[in-house]
Amino acid sequence: MSEQAASRFRASLESGAFTVTAEIGPPRGADPEPIARKVTPLRDWVAAVNITDNQGASVRLSSWAGSLLAIAAGVEPIMQLTCRDRNRIALQSDLLGASAMGIPNILVMTGDHPKFGDHASAKPVFDLDSVQLLWTARTMRDEHRLLSGRELDPAPSWFLGAVENPSAPPAEFRAPRLGKKVDAGAQFIQTQYVFDVATFGEWMSQVRDLGLHERCHILAGVGPISSLRALAHLERGVPGVQVPEAVARRLRGVPAARVAEEGISICAEAISELRQITGLAGVHVMAVGAEHRIPFILQQAGLGPPQEQRAAAGGHDLAF
Repeated sequence: MSEQAASRFRASLESGAFTVTAEIGPPRGADPEPIARKVTPLRDWVAAVNITDNQGASVRLSSWAGSLLAIAAGVEPIMQLTCRDRNRIALQSDLLGASAMGIPNILVMTGDHPKFGDHASAKPVFDLDSVQLLWTARTMRDEHRLLSGRELDPAPSWFLGAVENPSAPPAEFRAPRLGKKVDAGAQFIQTQYVFDVATFGEWMSQVRDLGLHERCHILAGVGPISSLRALAHLERGVPGVQVPEAVARRLRGVPAARVAEEGISICAEAISELRQITGLAGVHVMAVGAEHRIPFILQQAGLGPPQEQRAAAGGHDLAF
């Protein structure tokens, strides 16, 4: 990997430290300020921040532009790249551009169908899916060639990631599906929200049985449920997300003004429990619209900023 594309995030994972990433959505507009405002409070708390790619199939500032703005703010980005809106020519071009501009981490996704977004009549592309795009990116980086077979000089470099949903049915296929992504080139995985830690632990047991935790770094997706409306959406509107009855009961059992606070406590408790799972490399915190609360969540979970972690370890460097 070139110095230009050196990844603090990758170094943290490879050191064996419990690594934290977060996620922000670029603004719906041409103002760069929201990126800096969202990522700056996270700078001392996370190893890298995902910059989403038109999340929910709705138009936003591009992920590559948001990634460059994050770098300018002193925060390492993970640039998301979806297959929904681009054919293989555009996807490979964007991958080359990311490497040329020093964006060190790429996370590939198939992407939501346009019918779920703000341009429901848009034509979906889906020329490649996420597994095929992983294979394409790995080929570009490691074999120095495009899908067409033409050579690349110089070859690009990135740390490649993908997503997985451990709770989506059928459950018995989720770990083998992860294996396909690892075989295709995924070096790190960020999962969908984990609210049922016990079920996630069963998936991780299957992952360990396949030896996948030794071939890629797995980060569990977590996030606070900030309102009863958000709870209802997660229970009914997000395929594969399981909210345990005990969690729902806690949130519905407090006054409306305290739901967000209770959601933060539940998230912090989940992180503490997840840290005990063998083979888990870290957590990916998704707090849409409440990114500024991520440091508080991590603090409640016993994860201080890097300098505090080093002090607790007797001066040894525990990279975040």
